[in-house]
Order: sequence, then C-alpha cells, then structure tokens
Amino acid sequence: MNTFDVQPVAEPLTNDGRKPAVLPWAEARKRLNDARYYWLGTVHPSGRTHVRPVLAVWVGGALYTTSSPQARKGRNLDRDGRCSVAVTADDMHLVLEGLASKVVDPALLQSVADAYCSKYDWNVTMADGAFDAPYGAPTAGPPPYQPYEIRPAAVFGFVNDSALGPASTCWRF
Repeated sequence: MNTFDVQPVAEPLTNDGRKPAVLPWAEARKRLNDARYYWLGTVHPSGRTHVRPVLAVWVGGALYTTSSPQARKGRNLDRDGRCSVAVTADDMHLVLEGLASKVVDPALLQSVADAYCSKYDWNVTMADGAFDAPYGAPTAGPPPYQPYEIRPAAVFGFVNDSALGPASTCWRF
C-alpha cells in the first residue's frame, strides 16, 4: 500500500459573507471511494484538455484508473502526468487535481486489482505489470490495461445540498 492517505489541510471555499465552514476530509474521501463513474481530464500534446469517462478505485490514499497504452488518455498521462478527475455525488461535486504515474509495484497492482473486482466485479490478472481481462469498456480497446495512480495535490468539494451546510471545501495535500 502507498502512504498518501495523510490528513490534508482544509480551506473553506465559501466567499458569500457567511461564516466559513469546512467539511471533514472523510466526507470527500467517502464520495471519491463510492462514486461509480469518474471523468478524467488529461493534457493533450497540443495543450488542450482531453476528458474521458473512466472507472476508478480509491486505494490507500490515491485514486487508480486504467488505460490501454494505445488510448489517447494513456499516452497523455505517460507524457504529462498532470490531470484532474471529477465525480458527482448526490450532495457534492468533487474535483481532484493531481499527478498520475504508472503502477509497477506487484503488491500494489494486486491491491488495485482486488479493489476493481470488489467494486465493479472486474476480474483481472497481472501480465507484465499491467492488467489482462476477458473484457473491458467498449471504447477501451483490447488489453493490456495499464493502471495509473493519481496522487491528489488538491481536492475541491462543491456542496449542492443544504443538509451539508455552506461548507464547500478545498483539501490540500
């Protein structure tokens, strides 16, 4: 497991004159963990953004996703690991900004594979530091699927439910 699950510094994003409030990091982490679908933004070689829907899992303080080496998002991450990931929960929108890198540690690969199996019932096997599977997303292309770890630098939580109060928060790592 990695050691990125540290307690970040929380800052309020509310600037409407109300008393600033922050949400506990556990609230954001739970939603990042529980989300079903994610939007990954990468940097295209031309400098423009490249956004695609992905599946992802939260393991030990970082978010993990996969890409075929031939896919534009994978090529973008290999060239420039800066990225963002957006998710929507019923009561909050989240944007994670971070740095992606290939996962190569066999024990971590297994932990990520186990998380994908548990969350999505996607049974993968390890093959040359990547995932092999009998199927993938229709647009993913054939295996192998390279796992990427996205280490958060900042996570922004935008509250859209008054039950959470005026507590839109930025967590910095």
